[in-house]
Amino acid sequence: MADDTGKLGAPALHLGIPNRRQFFQLGAGAAAGWTLSGNAFAQTERPTNPPDKPRGQVIAALSQEPTVFHPLMPGIEVDQGIWWQVFSPLWFIEPDGKFVPDLAREVPTIENGGLSADGLTWKIKLRSDVKWHDGTPFTAEDVKFSIELINNPAFRARSRVGHSLVKDITVVAPDEIHWRMEAPYSPYMSILASFTFIVPKHILEKVSDPNASPFHNAPVGTGPFRWGERVPGDHIQLNAHAGYHGKGPYVERVVFKYIPDLTVLYTQFRTGQVDYTGLQGILPNFVQEAKTLKGRKIFVSSTSSVEHIAPNLDFGPFTDRAVREALYLGINKQAIIDALYYGLPTQTESFVPQQAWSFQQGLPQHKYDPAKANALLDAAGWVRGSSGIREKGGVKLEFANSTTAGSAVREQCQQLLIQDWRAIGAAMRVNNMPAAVIWGDFWQQSKFNSVIVGVNFMLGSDPDVTPRFGSGAIPAKGGRGYNTYQYQSAEADRLLAQGAKQFDLAQRKATYGELQKLIRNDLAILPLFQGFIAEGVKEGLQGFRPNINMSINSWNMREWYWA
Repeated sequence: MADDTGKLGAPALHLGIPNRRQFFQLGAGAAAGWTLSGNAFAQTERPTNPPDKPRGQVIAALSQEPTVFHPLMPGIEVDQGIWWQVFSPLWFIEPDGKFVPDLAREVPTIENGGLSADGLTWKIKLRSDVKWHDGTPFTAEDVKFSIELINNPAFRARSRVGHSLVKDITVVAPDEIHWRMEAPYSPYMSILASFTFIVPKHILEKVSDPNASPFHNAPVGTGPFRWGERVPGDHIQLNAHAGYHGKGPYVERVVFKYIPDLTVLYTQFRTGQVDYTGLQGILPNFVQEAKTLKGRKIFVSSTSSVEHIAPNLDFGPFTDRAVREALYLGINKQAIIDALYYGLPTQTESFVPQQAWSFQQGLPQHKYDPAKANALLDAAGWVRGSSGIREKGGVKLEFANSTTAGSAVREQCQQLLIQDWRAIGAAMRVNNMPAAVIWGDFWQQSKFNSVIVGVNFMLGSDPDVTPRFGSGAIPAKGGRGYNTYQYQSAEADRLLAQGAKQFDLAQRKATYGELQKLIRNDLAILPLFQGFIAEGVKEGLQGFRPNINMSINSWNMREWYWA
């Protein structure tokens, strides 16, 4: 169920979390209901009795092949599955939203002196017992090198959002580094937690081309597993790093097995050839059977992705809010969820996942109401013609909808939408394309009428969606960002600018709550449901914990072990 946007190789969004002590005590995801309740599905728990030394192996199946092993370059979800095992960030985010120190000794806050009250000065204290996989000590020089590499214009960085604000980096001691921010930017806390892995200066400083080196094919990190081997088209093996500075690892090796067909992948899980179904999970049509398998545990968990219909707000009929509202009223969302997704997803009205600290409760709830939709269009002057299709001022209420060709479930969804919208006098036609075509300029330059897509508007746990909804982030109008909807709102811009400068949790929650109300009222997107993933784990494998704040649920393989 990986998002198509993951294939773009672009930074999905800003992230961030306030740094007040109350946040770290209470946790951002207070509603940490990431696993659906009910006896049919397994419940997660922290490892309680791991072995004294690594034992056994885990075979994790992937339907996409990891190919990018430099963790600061553009990659997709499966690449991140490798990065989290080989490399380490300064701190990471737990499922409940709390930051946990990794390479850092503590998470900087205003209270502990790590952050200045204005958010401009950062002082990071680092662990002194960390070693790279080749035995070289990790120091503050590696952190400085990593941030400067990201900001190097010659380097093909995945994202410079937040990093570009870092100035005057000073190595105070081998275990301490300071820097100044050009402007206060609270989301940087999560940018550092979610995708900013630290890379080795002593290896990469010798490379003439930062975009190409032997390191890219055999990376050296500080993570719980070190590079073993790669057989292209088949598997990647990672071996336990005996000198790892954190808890674990508790297995001797992890084998990421490439199985491109999700049906074959599930079959190999059912027959015991793989221990974990990997980052794409189990197809919805197999979930009910999977939960009856002996010796298997099935987890159905929410993801941060929101499946939605993306309207091009500069396209003819969609410039009229009444049309967008009528189309939304005309969608039988629950029928789509039940018929095509076996009832597994949850309806949503926001771009923020419902488990997040910033989720706004009480947004207007969608109702399937064709009669109200028809009345709304009548009142707005959209008149039915002899064919039953409405028009206004010579413009017909007809448009194309696109998604990835061969995406069977989305293609079935399109057929249901055609029926739903025909009933209110709107004509939709299908215009699907291969992934490489649709998610290129067609999507990025807003050449579409409408698209069915899943987007993770968050990275980590921050709701700063400036790149998606900011007026200056429209690529088709020369902006830098991913606002392919071409949404423009002075009030949204104000709220986005305000939220990114706030460091108090309550203030930020209020700001992004107002933003969610605005986006919902404007119907900048027509949300269908919050994403989900069904994952299978062989019984006896302990430590698996879905994490709404991560793009992948293999983030903590260092904790996994065989009972």
